[in-house]
Amino acid sequence: MEFTIHHQVLLSVFVIAAIMGAVVYKTNFCTMGAVSDWVNIGDTGRMRAWVFAMAVAMLGVLIMEAAGIVNLWQETFPPYRTANFAWPRYVLGGLLFGIGMTLGSGCGNKTMVRVGGGNLKSLVVLVVASLGAYLMMWTSFYEKVFHPWVEPLTIDLAKYGVGSQELTTVLAGMIGLEAAGMGHLAIGLLVVAGMLVFVFKSPDFRTNFDNILGGAVVGLAIVAGWYITGGPLGEKWKEAAQMAIEIPSRVQTQSYTFVSPMGDAVRYLLEPTNFALVNFGLMTLTGVIFGSFLYAVISRKFRIEWFASFKDFVNHVIGGALMGVGGALSMGCTVGQAITGISTLAIGSFITFFCIVIGAAGTMKYQYWRMMQEA
Repeated sequence: MEFTIHHQVLLSVFVIAAIMGAVVYKTNFCTMGAVSDWVNIGDTGRMRAWVFAMAVAMLGVLIMEAAGIVNLWQETFPPYRTANFAWPRYVLGGLLFGIGMTLGSGCGNKTMVRVGGGNLKSLVVLVVASLGAYLMMWTSFYEKVFHPWVEPLTIDLAKYGVGSQELTTVLAGMIGLEAAGMGHLAIGLLVVAGMLVFVFKSPDFRTNFDNILGGAVVGLAIVAGWYITGGPLGEKWKEAAQMAIEIPSRVQTQSYTFVSPMGDAVRYLLEPTNFALVNFGLMTLTGVIFGSFLYAVISRKFRIEWFASFKDFVNHVIGGALMGVGGALSMGCTVGQAITGISTLAIGSFITFFCIVIGAAGTMKYQYWRMMQEA
């Protein structure tokens, strides 16, 4: 079989995802764990690692856009900078995902990593979350349950002369100015600087090499995803796809996310002989699982883990369902929105991030309260 540019892109995506999976396993980079450490013991090290990944990804995007390497003002998947500001999706989806990842013992990325490490509980979460994402993305469930009330509340920024929900564009629109490229770069660099000051002022972060490594690698993986699909290779990839007899799935400018790939994985498994459905997202999932599995085996940390009780099973099933539905509703997860989306300076991505943290922190507080009541 001919090795085409499509295969080249998918192989690159897989290799980077595998590296990310191995490093996340090694460093214990975990967004749910970041919230848990902060809420339960006041340790902000992993939270700052998460923010560091955002800063690295955002800086990389700013540099590539300033150099004309990528153009994220055009269509991306998901449409992070869209002028269609569906704030109810970001708020409710983020809250549901935050609750779900707490009940399910990890976000989408961490679920893949735990599966690679032999955790069968996370495999159950992955299956349930994938079914939830498929339900939202590939059936009429969203149109029937969410669309009737989300659409009327959605704000079309274009009606107010604002062509995008990107932070600089919105700020410029508020004061009646045109959003210039240098303004986008300047404000973006200010946001990055603020994040880096927040991150490195804490000994919890800067004295822990794993926190620095985990945040750096995840952030750079996001930059690499944007470069592969939005740079010179990506442009050739899209041109080749348009000429193909059967156009491959999701040939769009994009970077790493974990919920929509779950839904796409179910879609592919329903037609396993249709290789046109093997896309960026499927390579992401399999790459992270493979990388974490490889590291777990090499480091002799591979362990089979199962549910401690029926209650534990139910919590993980509910968590998986909320992650799949909530992540698809918010158009991203703790990586897809809170790192990849934030790298584009999309306001909806910031809202999703804060709502995920609120949902997770609130659930942890409630779990602690219940435990104290039962004690």
